[in-house]
Parts: sequence; structure tokens; C-alpha cells
Amino acid sequence: MAKELLLEVGTEEIPAEFLPKTLKDMEEIIRKDLDANRIGFGRITTMATPRRLVLIVADLEDKQQDQVIEKIGPARRASFDSEGKPTKAAVGFAKGQGIDISELETVTTEKGEYICARKRIQGEQTPVVLPGILSGFILSLPFQKSMRWKDLNIRFVRPIHWIVAMYGGDIVSFKLENITSGRKTCGHRFMSPGFFLVKDGRDYLAKMRDNYVIVNPAERRKMIIEEAARAAADAGGKPLIIDDLLEEVTFLVEYPTAVVGSFDREYLKLPREVLITSMVEHQRYFPVTDGKGALMPYFVTINNTLARDPSVVARGNEKVIRARLADARFFFEEDRKVSLDEHFKKLGKVVFHSLLGTSLDKVDRFQQLAAWIADRIDPSLKPDVERAAHLAKADLETQMVYEFPSLQGVMGREYALLAGEKKEVAEAVFEHYLPTSAGGELPRTEIGAIVSIADKTDTIAGFFGVKQVPTGTADPYALRRQALGVINIILDRNYRLPLDELIGKSLEFLKGRLKRPAEETRAEVLEFFRGRFENRLISQGYPYDVVDAVLARGLANLTVATAKIEAMKEFKVHPDFEPLAIAFKRVCNIIKNAGQGSVDPALFENDAERELYSGFRKIREKAGASIEKGEYGAALTEIAALRKPVDRFFESVLVMAEDERIRKNRLSLLKEISELFFGIADFSRIVTE
Repeated sequence: MAKELLLEVGTEEIPAEFLPKTLKDMEEIIRKDLDANRIGFGRITTMATPRRLVLIVADLEDKQQDQVIEKIGPARRASFDSEGKPTKAAVGFAKGQGIDISELETVTTEKGEYICARKRIQGEQTPVVLPGILSGFILSLPFQKSMRWKDLNIRFVRPIHWIVAMYGGDIVSFKLENITSGRKTCGHRFMSPGFFLVKDGRDYLAKMRDNYVIVNPAERRKMIIEEAARAAADAGGKPLIIDDLLEEVTFLVEYPTAVVGSFDREYLKLPREVLITSMVEHQRYFPVTDGKGALMPYFVTINNTLARDPSVVARGNEKVIRARLADARFFFEEDRKVSLDEHFKKLGKVVFHSLLGTSLDKVDRFQQLAAWIADRIDPSLKPDVERAAHLAKADLETQMVYEFPSLQGVMGREYALLAGEKKEVAEAVFEHYLPTSAGGELPRTEIGAIVSIADKTDTIAGFFGVKQVPTGTADPYALRRQALGVINIILDRNYRLPLDELIGKSLEFLKGRLKRPAEETRAEVLEFFRGRFENRLISQGYPYDVVDAVLARGLANLTVATAKIEAMKEFKVHPDFEPLAIAFKRVCNIIKNAGQGSVDPALFENDAERELYSGFRKIREKAGASIEKGEYGAALTEIAALRKPVDRFFESVLVMAEDERIRKNRLSLLKEISELFFGIADFSRIVTE
């Protein structure tokens, strides 16, 4: 009979940022553990608060499934003699498997007949195996950091104080060092610190709530939103709910309550981002906005306890935010006393990387690269692009960004606007950092897009050039994200920007710092971009073989490659597609070692080759024109008409004729046909049945 499993691991406060991943790990690990132990189960629920990890498994079967183990022994001919009597080999095998010789069976394999032993292992009762499963489960949970405590040998994210383990209402008893599992748990650390007993999952959740612990993070999240809205409404506004902050606060509290506080209206003169960052990053406050989205001089703080006097809590938090905002205003005013150009000069004292020079060196490189890109895209933008690149990193030397690193770019834009720079230039100073995550917001201005590509390309080419490349999951300089950012910007703005030329030009500006040949670096960086581009396309649903076939012909132009892949994907359902791919593979195999030569129609001996050549010339003209216009779907439709004449050619013509002139002429014809195909993709890489 299936029953419920309840597990709670009570600990010291676990860092909030660890818990979202831990919830996923808990489900994945227990699922694998139960499957490995052949125990059927229903829904798995994982929950967590700062002080407890909770697992509930519904409908956990009360017994392991029986298991049949089959062990193959020696060949049958070596196991029994001509009279059918068992040999020493069979007797020894049976004895080794712990069964009688009469229980041996014969099975037929690809290699012939062999004897085998089949043993049925009776499944254990679930309560018997659960102690080992649960103790192993707890200790196998991965964390960014773990620790030992006291003189114990176990490691965990934080010291464990208690374990609740129950199956069908009965205790699952096991020990982790000095901690014995049971049915005893405790409530909120401050509002209900005493221990109490629980009967099962439903009783556990109800008593947790009675003792000021909301175990379900989804329910806590909802409570935080509702509490914040109630508190902000008291001030006549609405809370600005920031997703990252909401998640963090959800895992900082067990019983959320909200209090609204205020600050001097004068601080609203500070840039919006400064106010929000001061409240969110340092204090974990939710800002309050009016009906139009403008900031109000209020904030909402989420507490982990019910306040006896909310006004006391509000005053304490107001005192803290007042000091934070006073500091921010001081930094803002001090920064404005110095021009961005003066801040820019200080970059010469800041090391970007020991092998790549200072931040000033980096700016000089990507400023030149940005100017080169502008020349390719829109030369009229070049002066503004160069100015934006010049100012792009200047705010790194401001006091505001030193205090709030997340405001890099934001403050650069603000200071540029206050200094009278063009709006487009100031916006580009901010946008050149975009995108900041995979799938993140892209630059909206041409200038910002160009400077962003230049900055990111310089970083990628630079680190590859000094042999600091990503390995496995290690990517300390976020080169994968930056490469994907370059790809997304190019595709978003439909830039026909040759990637190999872009990388090559970037390496020119890195001359003198490279620790390996430039051409070798260029090839490796291009392959790195290909990997990111390929992953992007496949994740969007494009067939792997189509992506591989197009990219095998080069990655110089991302927009062109994408258009070809899109056309190939649509054309793949065409009835002639697979036969055409098969024929092309045959062409490639035949011409593999053929030299280059011209076709002489006078040497044709067969109507099939004359028909193929005549049709090919017409199709090449039409398909070539379509390829030139970027109409790859139309080109593929034209090329598809070659299928029948190619088939007839192979049916009627012996390509490798004895006459060398005839043979070379036919190979040259196939070579020209292959080049037409190669104009779109390497069809030999298409998977066919």
C-alpha cells in the first residue's frame, strides 16, 4: 500500500541564494534514488525556508519491485559435452552464481548460444531501505559551499539541528553522526522556538503555520507581494516588485510581514536608478511608486517577525536608509565636480588584465574597432561612435560606481547627459554593456549596438589571444555570454558584418599582446562563435544536420547563414530533398580526389550527361541569381530540379571511364554541380535514411 514520505532537515540559516537551486536538486536526487531502489512513487514536493529543507513524496510504494538478474556464462558448447552432461565450466558457473546446475538456461545471442543464470531478488519492504536512502540523500545534496561543525565528520551547508523522517506516519529511524531522525520539529526561531511533534505531512504543514512558519516558498512569495501592496497603500502608492529581490526575500524569511517607511523628499532629486539601487541592493527594500510609476519618498521592508510596534521598525529602517541616501548624494555631487574626460584619464592606472594592459588600453582598442565597424555599417555615425566608446568606461572611476558596481553604464549615461553630451552618445554609454544575460535586453540604438559589439569582441579576442579560454563549465570572464551577445546584436540589427573580418581586425589592435599566432587565434575564436551560434539555433528548434550543413560552408556572415538555415529547414519537407541529399553525397564521394578542370561538351558520349549539363547551366544561372539576392528558398527550389537528371546520369553513365579525358570531363561536370550546392550548404552532412 502506497504511503506518504515526509522529510525535514532543520538547520542554521541557509544563504538565500542557495535555496532555489537546492529545491531543484532535491527533487532530481530523490527521484534518481527511488528509481535506483525500484520504489514506485507519486508527486514529489520540495520546499524550503532559511532554517529547513522539506521533502514530501506522495504515494510511495511500501515495497521494492522484485528484480531479475541475468548473468551470461560460458558458451553452451563449452558447458555440455556430446552426451549433454555438464562440463566443469558449467558446474563452476552454477556454483559461482549460487544456483543448482539444473536451473541453468540457454540463451541465443549474436555470438551464438550461451548458458545463463537468472536470479529473482525479492524486493525489500520500503521502511527497511528508507533509512539508507534518506541519509544518503541528505549528504548528497550539492551546495556552493559546505561546512563541518563541532567534531563531526559530516559536511552540510549549515549545521543540522534536527531531522524529521516519517513514512505513513511512522518514524524512519536513522542517524547522521549525533543527530537521530524522529517526529520532533520546531517553529519560528523567535516567535515559536519550542519543539513539538508531528504526525504526517498534513499535520506538519498545519502546525508549521500555527507556529509562524510558512514552509511553501510559493505561498511566502504571494504573502510578500500582498503584504508589500498593503503597506505601500498606506503611503498612497504601490510597491515596485523586482523579481530578483522578491526571490531573495522569499528565502530570507519564514513568516513575512511588511512595514512602510519614508525618507526626505529631497532625495528624489537623485537619479531613479541610484535610489532604487540604494534601497534594493543594500537594504532589500521595495521602492514605492505612484500611479504613473514615479518614485515616492517611501519604501517597504519585509520582516521575519510580527512587529509589536511597526512605527519603531519603520523609524529604525528610516535611519539606515537616510544614511545610505546621504552617502549616495555625496558621491553623486562629488562625481559631477570632475568631467567624464578626467575620469577617463584615470583608467590608465587601472589594470584590465595583467596580460592585456590597462582599462585605458582596452578602451583604445575597442574604440578603434568600433570606428571600423561604423565605417562598414554607417560612416555618418563614426564621430558619435568614437565619442561613445571613449566615454564608455569612464564611470568605472566614479565614486558612485565604486560604491554601487551594478550602476556601471547607468551612471555613465547620467553623467554624460548632465555634461551636455548628445542623447544618443549618452545612451550608448549605457547600452554598450547590453545584453547582460543570455536572452537579455539588446541595445536599442545603432551607436550602442556598434560599441557593444566592439567591446565584447575585443574582450573575447584578447583572452583567446593570451590563452585564457573557457574550459568545461569554467568561464571566469563570461566569454560565452559575450559571444552570444555579439551574435544576438548582429542578428537583431541584421548587420552584414563578416565575423572573420571583425575578429581579424580586433586581433590587429591587440598586436604586441598576443601570446600565440594571430591566425591560429582567429580560427579558434571563429570556432568558438560557431559553437555559440550553433547552440542558439538548435535551441530554437532548427534541425542539427541542417545547421551543421550550412555552417560547414563558413560563418562569415551570421544573417546570411541564418537565412540559409531557415530556407533549408523549410525545404527539408520537400519530397526531392532527401533524394537530392543522397545524390549529392554520391557526387562528393566520387569527386573527393578529383582535380579542378573545365567541362568540354564535345567529350560527352551519353544523352544523360548532355541533358544534365544543359539543365545544370540553366539552373545555375537562375539559382545563382536567387542566391545573390538572398532568396535561398527560391534557389533550393531551382536546384531541386536537378534531382531527376542527376539520377539518370548515375543510372546511364560510368563516371570512372577508362578514357582519361572522358573520366576527367565527367568529374569536372560533377565538380561544378557540387559547387552550386555548396553555395548554400554542404548537403553531404544531411542525415538520410
